[in-house]
Amino acid sequence: MMRALAPWTGFGNLRKEMDRLFERLGDWDVPEMRTLGDWAPTLDFSENKDSFVVNAEIPGIDAKDISVSLEGQLLTIKGARRHEKEEKGEQVYRAERSYGAFARTVRLPAEVDSSKVTAGYKNGLLTVTMPKAPGAKGSQIPVKAE
Repeated sequence: MMRALAPWTGFGNLRKEMDRLFERLGDWDVPEMRTLGDWAPTLDFSENKDSFVVNAEIPGIDAKDISVSLEGQLLTIKGARRHEKEEKGEQVYRAERSYGAFARTVRLPAEVDSSKVTAGYKNGLLTVTMPKAPGAKGSQIPVKAE
């Protein structure tokens, strides 16, 4: 019966949840999300025992128009997708593809061996493989029972 008289009692918990959400939003590291240009390719960033791997979808671009650089623990992928020339007399009814320059930067969680980084481009997918530096692989420490 008291709840019917005070319908706003649940908003204290909602406010706490909203505060937590906005605190997490403030923790984002902007350099990892940096983009340049009108569009940015989507990418996956993964890790295995020996290396980090970035797969970026960049269809419609020549490999010569893609630049991959590594500075410290920042991997940057840059490029440009050129607009196709329209034919005279051609009427475009829909144009959804994005064109222009782009840049994506990813912060690596550990050091990599920059001399062994490889980048391959096939069927619109750029794959950058970055072997971890020897100290970044970590080590397992056995736990002894006493």
